[in-house]
Parts: sequence; structure tokens; C-alpha cells
Amino acid sequence: MIQVENLHKHYGPVHALDGLNLTVEPGTVFGFLGPNGAGKTTTLRILTGLARPTSGRASVAGIDLASDGRTLSRRIGFLPEEPAFYSWMTPREFLDYLGRLHGLPSLERAARTKELLALVNLDEAGKRRIGGFSHGMRQRLGLAAALVHNPEVLLLDEPVSALDPSGRKEVLEFIETLGGKCTVLMSSHILEDVERVCSVVGIIARGRMLVQSPRQALMDRYAQPIFEAEVTEAASARRWAEMIRIQPWAAGVVVDGEVVRVTVKDIAQARREMLASAVAQEVLLRRFEETRPSLEDVFLQLVNKEAVQ
Repeated sequence: MIQVENLHKHYGPVHALDGLNLTVEPGTVFGFLGPNGAGKTTTLRILTGLARPTSGRASVAGIDLASDGRTLSRRIGFLPEEPAFYSWMTPREFLDYLGRLHGLPSLERAARTKELLALVNLDEAGKRRIGGFSHGMRQRLGLAAALVHNPEVLLLDEPVSALDPSGRKEVLEFIETLGGKCTVLMSSHILEDVERVCSVVGIIARGRMLVQSPRQALMDRYAQPIFEAEVTEAASARRWAEMIRIQPWAAGVVVDGEVVRVTVKDIAQARREMLASAVAQEVLLRRFEETRPSLEDVFLQLVNKEAVQ
């Protein structure tokens, strides 16, 4: 559904995209990850036709982006990070207005508006003025607006980054239901959200794709076991961490105050020796546990590796 080949975008001396390659299969909820400034929003602007690449090619729903933009607009829906509305309109009026722009007949517009308002849990607010909506309500209305014309591809730019926990939960649950109904490309820097709803993940840094993989395959390949310990004194944590760093079974050590997180190469050896090393260093432990690596751990591992190259 989305194919990007060797895409470059330059803003003067700044290379926002530097040979990006990306493939998204039909029906996928694709998590497009990267640190701020990695090129995520630039990619989405190109995929929606709002920006032109410096070089390379891209297609969405089989349409080459160098072709007619009107043809593309019929096939995609787009939710920017800050969706804009006519504040004096009601959701019913706004969705009906968008349906007119997309050429939907009257009966279809009415049915589609009713369906979408129920889908995003705004049916009871359908006659209220949008100007009085909360941020979460506006995000959900933005999703409904992007879906008015039943697009084949839905492009979402940081759809939940500014929401409170309740609003995030509502929007993520809705995005999760879209899997299989349309193809979703969801740009985000919130790793927990992507891990929850996305079946495939692509990690971008410095305008290049570092890795693209089904989420579980990515975790199986890159997620290394992690031990986390909380000690009684920050000084003890630092001293113990320095000793752990030189051990052959340790892949990386991070100290955050009194908490030591250790990524290991050999989990069996780490289980045998890590607590023994704490005893040898006279480190007093409040907590010691083996944790499940998260998508965030994989993300940081790959992005930090790219940063030092």
C-alpha cells in the first residue's frame, strides 16, 4: 500500500530524508518510530502530497506521488499532529461538509456521519460546537474526518502525543480497531503506544530507515535480557555499575540515581554472577529483578548505535 524508494528531502544544507526506504503492506497498522527531527513528519508530508521530495520515488495505494494530487486525496486520510476545525461548526456539520468536498451524495453523507460519530464515541456531542471540545475530543473528531471517504490508507502524525491518559486510551483503542479495515501508518515517538497497537514497526533516524520488521520479530532479534536493581545509595550504585561494565556477560549498564539497569549477553552467567558481585561490593539491595525488554529498549539500542557511527 505504501512504497518508498531512496527518498531524499533537502532543506538547504539540512537533509531531512537521506535515502529512506519503506514498505507497508495492505491492512497493516504500521508504527513509524524515530526521535524528534528524524524525518517522520517530512515523510508524512510527502506521502500526503503536501511536500515534494528532492529525489527518489514514492507511491501510496498504487498511485505514484508525481501524479495528480486529487486522485491521491481520494485514496488517503490524514490526521496531522494538530488537526484544524471550524470552531463554530458542530461535528455533524463538519463531517457533512467534508463529505461534500469528497463528492459523497446526501444520503451517504448522513449515514457516514452517523456511523463515524458513533465509531469515535462522539455521537452524543454531535450537535455541540467544536470550539468547546477537549483535546481528546478534537483528536477523535480528526480521526473521523480522516475516515469520511473510506480511505484505503490512513496517515497519522503523532495522534496521541498531546493527550491525557484517558484521551490516549480512547484514541489508541480506536486505531487498534482499524487493523485489517484499512492500512494505517502511525508516526510516533511514544514507544509504549506503538508497542500496544502496531503489528509492524519501522525505526528511522537521520532520515534513514534503521530497521523495519514485524514487532515480535524485532523484539526476538534485538531485545536483550535486562536486570534491574535498586540499591540503598547512589554512590554504591555507581561503584557497582563500574564493576559490572567490565564483565564479559554485560552488554550495557545504565545508572539512574539508585537504580542500575544491566543489559546482558549471557543471561545464565548474569544470573549466577550479578548478585554475587553485589555481595562482593557490599551493595545493599532494595529490589532486584529480571525485566522483560520493551520496544523502547530496542529503539534506544538501535538509535544510540546509529548516533555513534
